[in-house]
Amino acid sequence: MMEKIKAGEITGQTGDYMLRATAANGQIRAFAATSRDLVEKARQAHNTSPVATAALGRLMTAGVMMGSMMKADSDLLTIRVEGDGPIGGLTVTADKNGNVKGYAFHPEVMLPPNAKGKLDVGGALGVGVLSVIQDIGLKEPYVGQTILVTGEIAEDLTYYYATSEQTPSSVALGVLMNKENTVRQAGGFIIQLLPGAEEATIAALEKTIGELEPVTTMLNKGMTPEDILELILGQFGLEILDKMPIQFTCNCTKSRVEKALISIGGKELQEMIDEGKSIEVNCQFCNKYYEFSVDELKKLYEKAKK
Repeated sequence: MMEKIKAGEITGQTGDYMLRATAANGQIRAFAATSRDLVEKARQAHNTSPVATAALGRLMTAGVMMGSMMKADSDLLTIRVEGDGPIGGLTVTADKNGNVKGYAFHPEVMLPPNAKGKLDVGGALGVGVLSVIQDIGLKEPYVGQTILVTGEIAEDLTYYYATSEQTPSSVALGVLMNKENTVRQAGGFIIQLLPGAEEATIAALEKTIGELEPVTTMLNKGMTPEDILELILGQFGLEILDKMPIQFTCNCTKSRVEKALISIGGKELQEMIDEGKSIEVNCQFCNKYYEFSVDELKKLYEKAKK
């Protein structure tokens, strides 16, 4: 039985942050993040199994870096992964200011380790589709889709950038768990080649990235996002542009849930009232529960009729 989370219950200061950087006189742009606290907060909120924590943590880490690439404060980025594996899928939403939230469709899924002895995120997601939805204030959001290449998320996003955005990229993401299933380390990086990158730059970068240890190994040694970017891009004249705190945060409120209930219409609300019991509405993104008494439902019914 899942513990129910009352609104505002999960807190905790965070040491998570991300960097934005360029190198090679603007031929390369880069993002790197350490995200342990936000992934742990999501794990607590959703009571995720280790493999679901790894899957959701990787996607949230990517989401917060990709979100930072957007232009306006009101822009929203949503990444959806849907597969035929037991976890079903993941949804993550981020803005450009370091706020991210997300959930796994089946957070309780347990799987044996994969052939490398690692958490089997690819097996949990299976065969499916990755969608990147950018809501940038136009009538219709921009949607880019690709198939899941491995289901391990980093490779799938690398493929997405190559096919949907024609941007050669290297994406690395990782979540390392403690024995008691709390999050030990989480983080990642996205390195992108911009148009006009020279062949020598590309070759040297590919060689460096090919020799890297996994991102969680680097973080677990005490390396910071600064250290990781320096290791990859120091030879190209790394320039760190900014550092931004990142956090798992949800903007759900009781009034937003009220609006959603009003929008379902009078007939459904009347049926809830007729049952004579208070109802609980659950926010998928942060798993908070909002309770509405019969009297509150009656007030919403009056609003719905107007």
